[in-house]
Formats: sequence, structure tokens, C-alpha cells
Amino acid sequence: MSAYNETITEEDKVSIVSRFLLHAPPGEFNEVFNDVRTLLNDDSLLKERLSGSFSQYNKDQFTPVRIDGADLAVIISEHNDVGRNRFYDPRSKRSFKFDHLRKEASEVQQQEFADARTESWRSAFEAHFANYVDNYYKHGVCSVFAKSDGSQMTIVACIEDHQFQPKNFWNGRWRAQWSLTFSPGQSTAELRGVVKVQVHYYEDGNVQLVSSKEIKEEVSITGEAETARNVIQIVQEAENDYQTGVSENYSTMSETTFKALRRQLPLTRTKIDWGKITGYRIGNELVKTDGR
Repeated sequence: MSAYNETITEEDKVSIVSRFLLHAPPGEFNEVFNDVRTLLNDDSLLKERLSGSFSQYNKDQFTPVRIDGADLAVIISEHNDVGRNRFYDPRSKRSFKFDHLRKEASEVQQQEFADARTESWRSAFEAHFANYVDNYYKHGVCSVFAKSDGSQMTIVACIEDHQFQPKNFWNGRWRAQWSLTFSPGQSTAELRGVVKVQVHYYEDGNVQLVSSKEIKEEVSITGEAETARNVIQIVQEAENDYQTGVSENYSTMSETTFKALRRQLPLTRTKIDWGKITGYRIGNELVKTDGR
């Protein structure tokens, strides 16, 4: 029997649809969801077996959400997931239920999770990261989380910024995660970061940029505020270098890779002006207010 006549099992359907959903470009999850819903034609299967993919996508994408009574948005991530579709906002000290399809918060309630020692460090890092995001990101959101495991403490800062321009046929998102694990009295610790950029441009074509970089740097551990300042200095330099590298690499690609993908004389019999290829806004709109 031909492979084209083979029946696709339910497990295969779930696996295929899950991959489609998890790889949806930023700002286009609903469009991908509607398409796979039509293809799958089984709402009960979609709800029962794929709800975990909805949650994973929002956590991976650092989806921001504003809750009632909070001045600033909080990021949905694995670090503040407290189970049963509830998440914690350490800034306002509230937990809430999150609808992963509508991307809305509800059932907000006061809740304390951090102890006094970890909260002191978390608050110091939050103040410095919030100031950094305000200065360098046009629509940026940051959340800082803390947890302790015996004698060790871990601070995790998440940054998200996005611009969705469906009328102009492009969407993009910047994500960064910085984590520091240390023990009291420790003089230095390793700061670990991962920065990700994803942009989709689809006017008269389909071009997507997906890029990431991991960073490791040693940080001196002193007081809360001074350690936070040291971390922010490293974060600023590393993110500057990364964005500069992405921009330079894209400029190089416009003269090499993109040319190789297209014929020199298209069917229109008009030569392509390769000098204008950089007009595609693959990453230009993700620059920061200081020119990044």
C-alpha cells in the first residue's frame, strides 16, 4: 500500500500539530491555531491532548500579561508557573489564572512565595533590570524571580520586547533570560544568559530570522545593589554585542546567501536591485532606543 494511503494515528496527529503550534512565529499563534484546527477537524482532541502546547508556547515566548491591580505587566514563564494554569507576579505579590488562548489573566489573589532573604536580592535585581529595560527597550517588559535551594539562591531575570505589525506583514520578538546562582559568602559566581531574536516577514514572500546566543560571565558577589549593578553592566555589553553581530551578519547575508537563493534575471525580465534587499525589516524594528 502506498504511504499516501496510510492512516495517520492519533499520536502522530498530536505530535505534528504540537510542532506546528510550538513553532508559530511571534504574534501569529492564533492564525496557526485556526489553521491546524481546520486541518485536524477534531476539537475534542485539540482540547484534551494539545492544551499543554498552548501553555508551553506562552512560557517559551515570555508572553507578557497585565493583571488587575498591577502597574506593570508580568512575564509568563516556567519560573513563575505554580501549576493548574496559575502564575505568580513577584512584583505585585499576586497569583492569577492565565487563559493560554485568550492570553488573559483572571482570578487574581494575594499570595506570598519568597522568604525575606531571597526577596531582598530579588527586589534589588528587579529595580536595576526595570531601569535597564525602560532605558533600552521601546516596549520592553521584565520580570525577576528568585528561589532558594538549601544554601544556594538563584535569581532569574526575563526580558521580552515585541512589535507586531500584521498590516505591514511582519512580526518580531526579542527575549533574554539571565540567571545567577550563588551561596552566601561566595565571592564570585557564573552569570548565564541566553538571548533570542525571532522575526517573520511575509510580504510577497516568507522570510524568517531565528537567532540565539548563550553567554557566560563571571560576576563578583558583594551586596545586593552592587551585585545587581555588576550584572546589568555585563547584560548591557553582551546584548549590545549580540545585536550588533546580528545586524552585521544580516548585511553580509544580503550580499551572499539571499543572492544565491534567487535567479539573477527573474521571470519579469527585470534585474533585482540587491542593494535594496536590506529594506526587508527582518530585525530593524527590534532596535533599542539608543540605536540598538
